[in-house]
Parts: sequence; structure tokens; C-alpha cells
Amino acid sequence: MDLHARYPALSDLKNRAKQRLPKFVWEYLDSATGEERTKHRNRAQFDAVQLMPSILHGEIAPSLETALMGQTYALPLGVAPVGMSGLMWPDAERLLAQAATKARIPYCLSTVATQTPEEIAPHLNGNGWFQLYPPRDEGIRKDMLKRVGEAGYTTLVLTVDVPVASRRERQVRSGLTTPPKLTPRLLAQVAMRPTWALGMAKQGMPRMRLIDEYAGNVTGLSSTAHAGYLLRTSPDWDYVHWLREHWPGKLVVKGVMRAEDATRLKEAGVDAIWISNHAGRQFDAAPATIEVLPHIRAACDLPIILDSGVETGLDILRAIALGADFVFMGSGFHHALAALGRQGPAHLLEVLSKDLEANMGQLGISDLQDVTKNLL
Repeated sequence: MDLHARYPALSDLKNRAKQRLPKFVWEYLDSATGEERTKHRNRAQFDAVQLMPSILHGEIAPSLETALMGQTYALPLGVAPVGMSGLMWPDAERLLAQAATKARIPYCLSTVATQTPEEIAPHLNGNGWFQLYPPRDEGIRKDMLKRVGEAGYTTLVLTVDVPVASRRERQVRSGLTTPPKLTPRLLAQVAMRPTWALGMAKQGMPRMRLIDEYAGNVTGLSSTAHAGYLLRTSPDWDYVHWLREHWPGKLVVKGVMRAEDATRLKEAGVDAIWISNHAGRQFDAAPATIEVLPHIRAACDLPIILDSGVETGLDILRAIALGADFVFMGSGFHHALAALGRQGPAHLLEVLSKDLEANMGQLGISDLQDVTKNLL
């Protein structure tokens, strides 16, 4: 089967994924919070960024290699952390880690993944990042950092835009709880998706294994919250300073939306800024990440990573044109997994690479950083 003939874009993979996932899983993967205004704003503002094509440059040989924090990657793209990744597709974390390592791009494992850092580390070849939901207890915090460091993860990503659980009304309506409980309603949906169901039967129902090791058996949480909320705190500036003191590797702060925060984070010794509005899953009145990017770029000379709303190679170019150094994508890789299984992530990376190259040819550039001069 020619995958490029059947699935030439992420939108095709997304449509196929919807057909292969139980409805409650699809709702978890695809939904945001509130009326989903921020989610749609992310997309609309990317579409508003225009680049001027250029002519008569002869043949262009685009280079997609990108340097970030002392490492060189094959693309300006990484696999973003997604909570309960293994719910979207059986063994998702391992499959994505393997695909990222083979493609020479970073893979970031979530604190609330369905596999532990130690289980995923052998598939990363030193290519792993770890996303931290900040534990309140200092002992747990130190133990997590020790485990992640000893497993070979090079970069710690502190997420700061989840001070409380969001409501995620669409997810609530689907009947999904975290951790998942298979009610008769959900079981009926599972029965209609045999490929997903068979894979889950082999893997076992997903749970947050790292969190479970620390939290034990907890009750009394809302349907969109989970055991991690009993462990985590809403971090402050002292928390960032503590991490900088205790984590020897690269430190990135994810969830930055204000220029003044980026400036202060540089003073705190952070190695990179990650602009994110959590893809609209936390707060429904936030601006699009691509909107705030130029302001943060003007205020800060640290490397800037961006997510939320990225769907195409052209979007990656748009982000770089406005000041980003690197882009991460989360849901897209899970759409690819759900659509094509193990083949999905590699196919998506090929789609994005070809799109980058095609659009660089239209702009007459061979170096990604030259895209800025084409910005309107």
C-alpha cells in the first residue's frame, strides 16, 4: 500500500484514527476545555501567518537539521509529552520512543505516562526528555529526578500551566475517567474497535505506572483529575530555583505565555523556554501560542520551543519565521499511531519532512533560519 497516496496529510491520519478508536478514547485525544475556543484559535492564528514565495533561485537543496541546546536533530521537531499516551494506542510510549530515536528527534515522556522512565529508556539511546508534573513532596521529587537521571534522560521539562485540573467537559461527557473504568457504555464502544481492543488485551488496561508507585490507591478525585493531583503542587519561582540546583542536565520550562516570565526564567538559569497553552486543554481564554511567540522572542534570547496547533511542515516554518527554534507535536503522533499502528509515526515524519522541503523550495531557502526574511 502506498501510504502517501492514501494518507498524504495529517488530516487523513486523523480521520482514519477516529474510525479505529473507541469514542471515549477519541474524545480524550481530540478534546480541549470549555467551548474549545483556544484550541480553534491556535489553528486560526497559524493560518493567518503568511510567507512570501520567492522565485529564480535555481535548484534548492533544503537542510532540515537543527541544533538545540548543544544537540543536532534531523528535524526541528520533537514528540511532545502526552498523558496516558498508552490509552490512545497500545504500547504507545515505546513505539513513539523507537520512532523518534530512529528519526533522530527528541522524545519527551510524560510523568503521567502508562510506562515508567526505566521501561522506555532502553529505546531512546540517550535521546530522551522527561516532562515533570511537580511533586509537592521533596523526597518524591528527589527520587524522581534520581531515577530519570540514572535512566539516561538528558533534559527535564517542568510543566507550569496545570495549577489545577481543567474541566474538559467533552471528555466528561464521553464517560471517561482517569484512570479509565470500563463501564458497560465504554465496553460497548470497545467492542466496535477490535484492533484497539486486542492490543489493549495484550498490554493490559493502561494506568499511570510512575504515579502509582508513589500514590498508592487514592480515591475522591474528579473524573478529569487523577492520582497525580494528590502528589503534585502548583510550582512557584522557588520551585524553579530548587530544580535548577538539583537537576544537572538541561532544564526547560513548559507553559510560558508571557514575555516577562521568559525574561525571569532566563535569570533563574533555565536552558530553554517552551511556549504552550496545553493545546487549549487547560484554559479557554488564552491567546494562540503563535500570537505570543514574537513578543517572547523579542524579550528573550534563550532557545524557544513551541507547541499547540502545529499540524504541517508549513506550520513549523511559520513558527521558525516568528522566532521559534524548535517545535513539538503531541496529538499528531497519536493520530498517526491510531491510524497505522507501528508504521504511523514514521509515515507522519516523512509527510512533515516532505512538506518542509516543498515549502522551503517555494520560499527559495535551503536553511530553515532564512525563512524569517519571507515573513509578511
